Amino acid sequence: MRIVNKRKFIRTITILLSIGIIGLIIMNKVYSNADIVYKEHYIYDGDTLWSIAEEQIANNEYFENKDIRYVIFELQNINNLKTSNLSGGNIIKIPVLK
Repeated sequence: MRIVNKRKFIRTITILLSIGIIGLIIMNKVYSNADIVYKEHYIYDGDTLWSIAEEQIANNEYFENKDIRYVIFELQNINNLKTSNLSGGNIIKIPVLK
């Protein structure tokens, strides 16, 4: 494919990129307007972040259709966990949509 008119090509690419960026900004604002609250989840012996993440994907609208690795990473970040090891008796925060 040969570009015949470079000006029109550059203008078209610029317009398409602008529309894409504006679309991303609008989508981000719509998603950001959802109220997020945190619920506390009591950790029992034998609980793992993997099992908690599976449960959240199935029952929590905030994590709906998310990859389990993303959910585990998110839970680690929210709760300032250095590792994925959990101790029974602790409490972690889990985000939910209000």
